[in-house]
Amino acid sequence: QVQLVESGGGLVQAGGSLRLSCAASGIVFSIGVMGWYRQSPGKGNQREWVAGIGSGGSTNYLDSVKGRFTISRDNAKNTVYLQMNSLEPEDTAVYYCNYKRLAMDYWGKGTLVTVSS
Repeated sequence: QVQLVESGGGLVQAGGSLRLSCAASGIVFSIGVMGWYRQSPGKGNQREWVAGIGSGGSTNYLDSVKGRFTISRDNAKNTVYLQMNSLEPEDTAVYYCNYKRLAMDYWGKGTLVTVSS
């Protein structure tokens, strides 16, 4: 059974930091592409891609989070992280992790991040 479980969300003031984690099980974690997405009612509830990391460690970011967010992975722990610094109220959303490998596409249930101004 595939499981992706996010943690680390919470309430933080603007300018603060949070570190999200996503622990995976039931998949061959090391060969998949891991991503973080977010969804906010204030943005029409569209799920927005935030950051991704390939099996080789290459990373990509949404322009608005470049320089503030860092995605990383620990294949020994089957875990992907999202370090979020200099948080802004516009970052408020439910954050989801995602695993993609060929036809496989799995999602966690999300963790809520609220940034107060």
